[in-house]
Amino acid sequence: MRINKLKYLFSVAALMLASCESLLDEKPTNEWSDGYAWSVASFAEGVLYNAYSAMPSRPDSYDNNFLDAATDNALTNVYGSNVYKLSMGGMTISNNPIGNWSVCYKQLQYINSFLENGLTEATVYKKEDPTMNEMYKQRLKGEAYFLRAYWGFKLLQMYGGKTDDGQALGYPMFMHFITEEQAADYDNITRSTYEECAEQIMSDCDVAYECLPASYTGDDEILGKKQLGRATQSAALALKSTVALYAASPAYQDNSVIVLQEMGKFNVVDSEAYKQKWERAAIAADETLKLSEFSAFYPLKAANLADTPVDAPKEFLLFSFFKSFGFEQRHFAPYYWGMANNIPSQNLVDAFPMQNGYPIDRKESGYDKNNPYAGRDKRFYLNIYAHGLKYGNNGLPVDISEGGKDSKTFSQYASRSGYYLAKFMSKDEDMLNPVAKVNVKHYYPIMRRTEVWLNYAEAANVAWGPTGKGEGCTYTAYQVIKMIREQSGGITNDAYLDEVVNNQGKEGLRTLIQNERRIEFAFENQRYFDMRRWLLPLNESVKGVSVVNEANGLVFNYSELEERRYNDIRYYYSPIPYEECLKNPNLKNNLGWK
Repeated sequence: MRINKLKYLFSVAALMLASCESLLDEKPTNEWSDGYAWSVASFAEGVLYNAYSAMPSRPDSYDNNFLDAATDNALTNVYGSNVYKLSMGGMTISNNPIGNWSVCYKQLQYINSFLENGLTEATVYKKEDPTMNEMYKQRLKGEAYFLRAYWGFKLLQMYGGKTDDGQALGYPMFMHFITEEQAADYDNITRSTYEECAEQIMSDCDVAYECLPASYTGDDEILGKKQLGRATQSAALALKSTVALYAASPAYQDNSVIVLQEMGKFNVVDSEAYKQKWERAAIAADETLKLSEFSAFYPLKAANLADTPVDAPKEFLLFSFFKSFGFEQRHFAPYYWGMANNIPSQNLVDAFPMQNGYPIDRKESGYDKNNPYAGRDKRFYLNIYAHGLKYGNNGLPVDISEGGKDSKTFSQYASRSGYYLAKFMSKDEDMLNPVAKVNVKHYYPIMRRTEVWLNYAEAANVAWGPTGKGEGCTYTAYQVIKMIREQSGGITNDAYLDEVVNNQGKEGLRTLIQNERRIEFAFENQRYFDMRRWLLPLNESVKGVSVVNEANGLVFNYSELEERRYNDIRYYYSPIPYEECLKNPNLKNNLGWK
């Protein structure tokens, strides 16, 4: 049963959980006694499944935008959106345009309530078969621990950070349902350390792994194919590897390990402690890669995302799907009746190497400035529609030149960067035809296998270098990146990769891996958080292109379109919500937020 279906199940249970304004005041209240309510299996399941239903169901879930539009990857044409406000430096201590504090705690309350009440002898899910009932509870227990880990990570990802005195802190952890009285006991509510939060989330992932099935196959009622989309063992270990990766990242180390100097610059104070964090992350990813499901690599394809078959692609560990034309309505080019809400940047375009593996600024790449979109990494064409490339399966070539069908002279909604989004989009360019609009099935991968591969490569490189590996580990970072570039990008020439490894060592490969993550997960809402955990410069201006038809051919002119107003190191971290700090002085805020 896939996540989007879970959103409509057990709505009665959701109604029976009344919410209060305070993040910790979520309390199940209803006219039934607690004992009777939890004896109703559908109610118990409904409480847990609220934590599924709150997961994003589509990639442009940030106010109909991608979070990439708040980075150097993209732009939004929706100037009133939260993502635009964020990109303009609109995050303040009293307003986080993408804040999820209350949402996360609400889900954690649901989950903790289920763990305390929904797995007791009073709740029977399969009355006719005690063995099946225990199997059902085992799976639900695994799902509950996975979901607690997932929502805990979402809190840590958003609000984890360093304080003014150099501590790396996470969020206030609660491993049980919080009553109103406990929520008001501010003396006992403080932010746990970043490491404590990470350890707890990883521990929950371990419990989830022990309880969950490896996969959902066959016709079994509890573990069969109709349960596809729920958490599995591989999803639990994959999440653990991501949490370990974040916990190793430079942005989340105490000053005793790493000192942040200024935007884009930091100093490692304790190299051994820093290395140990990366070793832990590499081992967690390696543990995942040893699962049978990772015996093959599955590169992402356009057909995995839209116009898809019935079954979900093997690349996806956790996913949702939706069937509509609304996504294309928001992001198609205006010529095909779309609004082009989000558009790729020139910065992202320049990040894709050539098919021979060299960056476009290297002479060996063969890059032709008069034909800039030929011979690029295959992922370029998965993500981007550029001038001269065919739109969809049967559409006309993109034309952004003066007077062209995809230029500003054609529509006020046309791309201002000179590019249009291809990723996640249907290849039926006529689907928005007002005469006969067509609904298309889309998949949204919440977790992908490739993320685990890149988690391992990043961690192993820092821990052991490009060609080293830990005891018992299967791969080197070099081997993994070589495989991804070949399978995903179509790059079979390793000359540039070898040059980086041989001449620049782990620092050079680290930069290359960062770029691999950028192009592999473009428009999957990861770039915003990756840049922050890496402590990369955040204020690079976003660029675009214009095309001029001249007698001797096309001329491509590049210009800066929009500043990214993250002009202070405080933007590496989100502020703890002001109202929470106002209520509870024990909540230390992140660096620079007062």
